[in-house]
Amino acid sequence: MQLFLTPQRPSAIAFTSRILAEGREPLRSLGIETLQVNVGYQCNQACSHCHIEAGPARSERMTQATAARVLQALAKSGIGTLDITGGAPELHPVTQTLVTEARRLGRRVIVRTNLTILSEPGMEDLPKFYREHDVELIASLPCYSEENVDRVRGSGTFTKCLEALGKLNALGYGRDGRAPLSLVYNPAGPFLAPSQDALERDYKRELQTRYGITFTRLYAFTNMPIGRFRERLSRENGLNAYQDMLVSSFNSRTLDRLMCRRLISVGWDGALYDCDFNQALGLPVTEPAHAHIERFDHEVLSSRMIALDDHCYACTAGQGSS
Repeated sequence: MQLFLTPQRPSAIAFTSRILAEGREPLRSLGIETLQVNVGYQCNQACSHCHIEAGPARSERMTQATAARVLQALAKSGIGTLDITGGAPELHPVTQTLVTEARRLGRRVIVRTNLTILSEPGMEDLPKFYREHDVELIASLPCYSEENVDRVRGSGTFTKCLEALGKLNALGYGRDGRAPLSLVYNPAGPFLAPSQDALERDYKRELQTRYGITFTRLYAFTNMPIGRFRERLSRENGLNAYQDMLVSSFNSRTLDRLMCRRLISVGWDGALYDCDFNQALGLPVTEPAHAHIERFDHEVLSSRMIALDDHCYACTAGQGSS
């Protein structure tokens, strides 16, 4: 496996070796509760922390034929949740097909949105579409501070996010128990997130007090040392220090609740991965005969060995990454 750490450094302990040193067995899937689908890498933004390096110029997108195979796998497997991500999922025509058909199958549907896409021309009706189909939304808002959000995602982003959140609140999102609206925090730099519970209280207080915005819950994600964030760390000569921090913050108690253990990720081309981060790195599932949605085998994949590398330290550092 390709390692991000040089073997000469004291903290250069491969992730798999660290797990074994903790007396744990190599990680296996604990069953598939969520089918996460990346419908394409095109996005209206090019955020500095994006692990898949999404942006306006990316052309990768899922075809209707591949989306049909996703829905077939969902129907046959009995997996309860479809989690749709991107890029900006709203830019890809298959998203509404996936939402409509998955809800018809009675599945829980989550869409991950960057919020600003909802103000783009032609996207005005999407919030209503989501609400009518009881879609849960997970929205990226790296901070409740305008300065910090605009620094990470571009000037004017925070204002657009507030406008989108206001529209969603007006439809019941974040207010109605049937319309969950979760926010996602990413650190603005090479450090770990603070306590998720404490940060959620801060978000709720500041957004409600300053802007009258409400939401359901907050997730705190650790920035992965891959994609654009890795490039930034390399430019600033901070990659080794950041990886060292992740290694030294390893918390074995996070291993049982890692998302890869109850999820499988489907790439825009139908390839299967243990998570969206492995997808970004091109690390497919470890069962080669079942590494594409065309050959989806729920039973085999539900007990598969997880493909690991040193970026996995980001999900196990500190309190863990949601």
